[in-house]
Amino acid sequence: MNNTESRKQALFVLLAALLITNALVAEIIGSKIFSLEASLGIKPSETLLFGVIPFQFNMTAGVILWPFVFILTDLVNEYFGPKGVRRISLITAGCIAYAFCMLYIAIQLTPAGFWVSLFSKDPHGNSLDIDYAYSVILGQGLNIIAASIVTFLLGQLADALLFDWLKKKTGEKYIWLRATGSTLVSQLLDSFVILMLAFYVFPARDKAWTLSLVVTVACINYCYKVVMAVALTPLIYLAHARIDAYLNKAALNRN
Repeated sequence: MNNTESRKQALFVLLAALLITNALVAEIIGSKIFSLEASLGIKPSETLLFGVIPFQFNMTAGVILWPFVFILTDLVNEYFGPKGVRRISLITAGCIAYAFCMLYIAIQLTPAGFWVSLFSKDPHGNSLDIDYAYSVILGQGLNIIAASIVTFLLGQLADALLFDWLKKKTGEKYIWLRATGSTLVSQLLDSFVILMLAFYVFPARDKAWTLSLVVTVACINYCYKVVMAVALTPLIYLAHARIDAYLNKAALNRN
């Protein structure tokens, strides 16, 4: 194996590790819903969207990491093509499924008495059932897990195909177009499909959302992802330049 092939293998492993880690962490922390306005010290909007709920940026904490997942997907596609994206996506989906299986087993374990007593009160002196809290935070319904995995694979496939199509049309130029364009489409699918599947088509008992609520929340999440996709575009160029330098692409072209 020559030096170039060795470096490409190292690059693939690094990108795969970063993508899998970000996707897996996003799934685990996604059970928390946070207010972006409150986090930034901004007064939330009271404007109704579709006449359902105020247009407030209350989102799952997982959306913080998903833009990075799609950027990493674009980088994998840039250097290893759709085949590389499919390979990493299948591995990631398997890791997510495995992680949720292990979390489910951990939740079923009987807690130690001293552990429950140690966390029987919160910092304000209120009673706290730490084992129940552990189960609620780390446990997610089968419908949400299945929807997450299906949506992830669908989003990855759409991102890879559109990115590759745009690259064939534009060549090596317009990195921003193929990166941002593919991400905007895949994020659109990601934002709507998971909510539709998890809370409208296959909802947990007594937790079904109305179609208007699904569309409203999906729009809010997508708006955030659009802003992040555009804002992170310079990161694509920076990563692209560093990777090209690492692989010594210019020297390879001369040869």
